[in-house]
Amino acid sequence: MSHSDATGMFINETHTSAAIWQYRVEKMILEGKTKYQTYQIATVPRFGKSLFLDYNIQTSLMDEYIFHECMSQPAMTLHPNPKKVLVCGGGEGATLREALAHNTVQEAVMVDIDEELVDMVKVHMPEWHQGAFEDPRTTLVHTDARAWIAEHKGANFDVILSDLPNPHEDGPGQMLFTREYFQLCAEAMSEDGVFAMQAGSANENYPACMASCIKTLEAMSDVFPHVAGYYGIVSTFFQPWGFVLASKKHDPIALTQAEVEKRHVERGVTNKYYTGRFHHACFTLPEYLLRAVETEGRILTDAEPFVWDA
Repeated sequence: MSHSDATGMFINETHTSAAIWQYRVEKMILEGKTKYQTYQIATVPRFGKSLFLDYNIQTSLMDEYIFHECMSQPAMTLHPNPKKVLVCGGGEGATLREALAHNTVQEAVMVDIDEELVDMVKVHMPEWHQGAFEDPRTTLVHTDARAWIAEHKGANFDVILSDLPNPHEDGPGQMLFTREYFQLCAEAMSEDGVFAMQAGSANENYPACMASCIKTLEAMSDVFPHVAGYYGIVSTFFQPWGFVLASKKHDPIALTQAEVEKRHVERGVTNKYYTGRFHHACFTLPEYLLRAVETEGRILTDAEPFVWDA
């Protein structure tokens, strides 16, 4: 553990074979290794306090709200009365924080496999969770998200937020981006439940993961008649970031600016990125992403999952 101003230090993140992004470390706050991953919390100029997992930046103080509002708010807002919420992953506690912002919520379960990381985040990243872990509505579980969901069929979650790591070749994430996983989520949801997931890059360089998540959920129209990709501009990732919403009854495209604003006021929600005015902008995908669904998207299964090889 080092507290020196390590101005000569950089953390390099390989984006694809074409590009490496480099983050300058102003100060290393904490570094270590859990059973599942390495981590650094460091101060990066302009970005502020930032979390790196396995040398990939996860979040920075500058715009964590953009990622976490996108992760939670469209699904939470779309459901007319979300009382029971499940967060899969979401180690920093900020996805949970955004869900709990809705005063309709009576119960929120967060399932994250890495207890050591969450314990570290509780102490060193309060700007993210803002007390969400201590909220009386919160139940925190440390186990494999998919195994937990499989045991909670019929649990009637109104909203499930899947904030899980990308399906890297050596990581546990591959089986959390498949049709079988989405089916398990559907079975743990209420009859008008809403599902949302982070789906990786939404740029022209690497759209295949997001495209495949959209295609896979669209192929489950008997379960999820409404599927919509959306994205947020996350400067920390140097690119637009993709998400997919899948809903059993409620159509996100039919939601009006006035209705989004009304729900936010009624529920005591004040967003800085995902607002009524901006709702349709998030869900309006660039043509290249629509093309990618057709040309690069494929149905992901346990037998043939997506392997993030960028």
